[in-house]
Amino acid sequence: MSDFEIKDLPERTQSFWKIAGPGAVLVGLSIGAGEIIIWPSIVAEFGASMVWAAILGIFLQLWVNLEIGRWTIATGETAFTGFSRIWLGFGPLFLFLTVIANLAPGWGRASGLALKALIVGPAGYGSDTFWTVITFLIAALILFGPNVIYQSVERSVEALIIIITVGLISMTIAIGSSDIWYTLGQGIINVGYRDPGISVKVLFSALVFAGAGGIYNLFYSFYLRDKNIGMGARIPKMINPLRGKGEAMPSKGFLFEENSENLRRFSEWWNYVKKDQIIFFWALNSVTIILFIFGALAVLHPRGIVPAAGTLIWDEAVVLGEVWGDPGRVIFLIVGFATLFGTQLVILDGVSRTFADIIFMNIKKARSREVGWWYMIFCGGWMVLGCFLTFIMERVGVSDLGFIFNAAYVGGFTMAIYVPLILYLNLKYLPKSVKPGVTAITMMVIASVVYIGFAISSIIWEITTRL
Repeated sequence: MSDFEIKDLPERTQSFWKIAGPGAVLVGLSIGAGEIIIWPSIVAEFGASMVWAAILGIFLQLWVNLEIGRWTIATGETAFTGFSRIWLGFGPLFLFLTVIANLAPGWGRASGLALKALIVGPAGYGSDTFWTVITFLIAALILFGPNVIYQSVERSVEALIIIITVGLISMTIAIGSSDIWYTLGQGIINVGYRDPGISVKVLFSALVFAGAGGIYNLFYSFYLRDKNIGMGARIPKMINPLRGKGEAMPSKGFLFEENSENLRRFSEWWNYVKKDQIIFFWALNSVTIILFIFGALAVLHPRGIVPAAGTLIWDEAVVLGEVWGDPGRVIFLIVGFATLFGTQLVILDGVSRTFADIIFMNIKKARSREVGWWYMIFCGGWMVLGCFLTFIMERVGVSDLGFIFNAAYVGGFTMAIYVPLILYLNLKYLPKSVKPGVTAITMMVIASVVYIGFAISSIIWEITTRL
């Protein structure tokens, strides 16, 4: 990797709310990653005794995201480019981990099943493949309709979050009771408890997907750049190649001189990132995951209903219909589809960006094409492959739930690698005045120990269960 170019940090001229968005997109991904599938499934079977892991997962990821944000606002580079500065082999490694976790279209199929349940019911017209294709077509229109891809993703996800939040609050008011809240509170403070019936692997996966999880936290770099946050303002936005030609993307980032003006500007951008993550990612994410867990605790666990793969949303909606009436059933089905489709959309966008960014930055010949062109190739190819794999999965009777847990499991090992790397990156390359402080270093070390510890425990569990 070539050295950084020295440039002044751009001035922040707009208020927080006028440039808010990157954190909200990450929330749109987080809500579907663990909140409506993994954690409600666990709570339906085991109750609220392990909810502490969900709260811990989101809190740890808050600190990880802040350090990802620190790198991007200071350099304009994505975290993936930064990792390649440490070792060029990290590019291929993260491509491999991304493929392993996301090749099978678990979220696309889950989104398709939710749309089917909403419109015609789970036994209604159309195969899983048919409805998955429909959701991919909707995603393609959102991604490749407008000129600037990020703006379309941000607006779509923000609209979906509003639908989800209003629906969840309505549900909680309709079915809530003090006993359920008390039980939920007990689970939050029951730190360290693991039910004997749940494996280390499943609990690790649930901890990782409370929040964005896995490779998905690293997408925050892309959203900050396309929102012109910090040094990201010096990086051209990725333009839809079907609508126009974008500016040439530089193959390296920037650093600023440590003078009083640049440090003042960094402080302004750093305050933005902290607000963005605390308000959207930590606070909103924590509220929504608690509300989803509350729903499962109120309607599924008391009846001993442990949903089969692919039917959690429908099963919960049916019981809600009995308790709340038909409007409750429909509202939850709408919330379910909005949640899963938002996740499908952001994962599709983020994974495609990951491939395009790593290949563009690490392979010189790849720069003969715009990064948006590579994005289009990977995004389009993945959608076609996703529809084909859904068809195969449906024919052989393989559910989407296993692939979703697999994405979380692989994501945990991915985080065990990149969380300490992010800290090393910021300590090694950033100007002294903006390096992580004692608190940030401490929290990143704790996060690293948690993810590495769980990864090692999972390996031991894998070995001992096979002996």
